[in-house]
Amino acid sequence: MSDAADRLVLTAGPDDADQRLDTFLHGRCPDFSRNRIQSELAEGQVLVDGVVRPKGFRLQPGMEVVFTPQPRRPMTAVAQDIPLQVLYEDDDLAVIDKQAPLVVHPAPGHADGTLVNALLYRYRSLAAGDDPLRPGIVHRLDRNTTGLLVVARRDRVLAALQEQIQARTMGRIYLALSWGRWAGDEAVLEGDIGRDQRRRQRMAVVKKGGRPAVTRYRVLEDHGFVQLCRVELETGRTHQIRVHFARSGHPVVGDPLYGDDARVRGVHHLDRRRADAMVKAAGRQMLHASELHFRHPADGREMTFAAPLPPDMAAVLRKLAHDA
Repeated sequence: MSDAADRLVLTAGPDDADQRLDTFLHGRCPDFSRNRIQSELAEGQVLVDGVVRPKGFRLQPGMEVVFTPQPRRPMTAVAQDIPLQVLYEDDDLAVIDKQAPLVVHPAPGHADGTLVNALLYRYRSLAAGDDPLRPGIVHRLDRNTTGLLVVARRDRVLAALQEQIQARTMGRIYLALSWGRWAGDEAVLEGDIGRDQRRRQRMAVVKKGGRPAVTRYRVLEDHGFVQLCRVELETGRTHQIRVHFARSGHPVVGDPLYGDDARVRGVHHLDRRRADAMVKAAGRQMLHASELHFRHPADGREMTFAAPLPPDMAAVLRKLAHDA
């Protein structure tokens, strides 16, 4: 779906009965941010059966929704003085310890204030790549995921690092706090990942049209109703850990898209207050890219980096251990 002034004609189905108009549009139009949709609704750019309706209007099956987004200027990535935690840098690449809630690159709803804006300010040149909004970006982390990213400053370095990802020779290790007790202390999770057809802002394990995804986990700490896992990616699909963990019945604590923090109600009554305090303290998904391994494209050196837990995640784990 393009961000253009073309009309988008949508029909509410049985599953959309009594759904709010703004929620319906957000689910059906993933290329548009929630703020953009709210703005278009306020400006009368959405008709329901030919009539302008408010954002809270409740749809019924069969209703026709016509969305005519107003044209927007193409986004450009500009340099901005934003603090970065740089663990390593040379003329070819840099390794960043990204903090939450920093977005990696400009996108609808986040035109600036991103990691890319900060990189353009710090470095005079970055690898161009195929997307002018993602210069230097080898791989991404979600906005509320913290930890390690490698950034390319030269085109040949970008290509070489992306080849390492495709060949599965770049090592990426995460720490994830997940709900419940896993059946085994370690295992491999597999399942092709593609766009969720019912909720377009999400990814899902799908039978057709997805891309192969492999995730390895090992339990490091058992806190009863949650466990801390070491997670290794063999592939790098969008939201891979979050999707595989949720599909396995152990979503990441604090994950607003795939999580289930309402599970507090199912925790044993003696632990319920502790679980509720944990969810409130988390405030975001408890997922951290803790280790990164790759070969330097210039000379073949094995590069290994580690990022300590961010303060919020470390505090949650200390509290769990203290109150056990």
